[in-house]
Amino acid sequence: MSIITISRGSYSRGKEVAEKLAQALGYQCLSRDILLEASERYNKPEFKLIRAIHDAPSILERFTYSKEPYVAYIRAALLHHAQQDNLVYHGLAGHFLLQELPHVLKVRIIADLDDRVKEEMKRENISAEEARRILLMDDEERRKWSKAIYGIDTWDSSIYDLVIKIKCITVDSAVETIKFTLKDRCFQTSPEVQKLVDDMSLAARIEAALIEDIRSVRVEAKGDEVFIYFRKDLCKDEELMSRVKRLASKVAGFDIKINCLARSS
Repeated sequence: MSIITISRGSYSRGKEVAEKLAQALGYQCLSRDILLEASERYNKPEFKLIRAIHDAPSILERFTYSKEPYVAYIRAALLHHAQQDNLVYHGLAGHFLLQELPHVLKVRIIADLDDRVKEEMKRENISAEEARRILLMDDEERRKWSKAIYGIDTWDSSIYDLVIKIKCITVDSAVETIKFTLKDRCFQTSPEVQKLVDDMSLAARIEAALIEDIRSVRVEAKGDEVFIYFRKDLCKDEELMSRVKRLASKVAGFDIKINCLARSS
């Protein structure tokens, strides 16, 4: 019982690795499905969700936190599936959205740029120059996004447990390597980790319900207690606190205790 996130660039064959791995393990395999689910659940256009986790935020977006709600919706949808365990996720930003879970096996699949260019040319019927330009631009946009939102470079190998280059190592060999690594106990879902996933999923769903009205809100859950972090002045608004408690309890499905804490930044 495990969760695997596969980070990949366009035409790196990471999608093939993810799908074959999920089939071999009998796990659920998700990518764009999460965006569709978040779009339906929170009634948001899918293209805005895609932009939120792909395009680097502008200076204005950083100042107004305009991407935060969309990231929160996607994270809530993904954590819901993480609760069910046995998951391979190869969509955008999985290694960031689930980074607080200690048992997730984070894999990066890479390939030679020339090989990727050939595949882009073939599929899109474009020149080598145009294919290279598109791929480099896409890679750079993803790097800018991760640096702006999380302060981490997607090309930093230290954020992954495995980095596999598809060339001499085939897709099938990559699958076998990942399967072997999953045997390590640290990548197995223990009862303690499952409780952590459940708490994080609840917190994410509450955060998603609040974040459009209260930007830059952060929520933590520990059983039937919820810790909510936002601007200090808002904690003194009794009417707001009452509304937050009602909404959080509705999301949770039971009456919960709210602990309002001011954010440090």
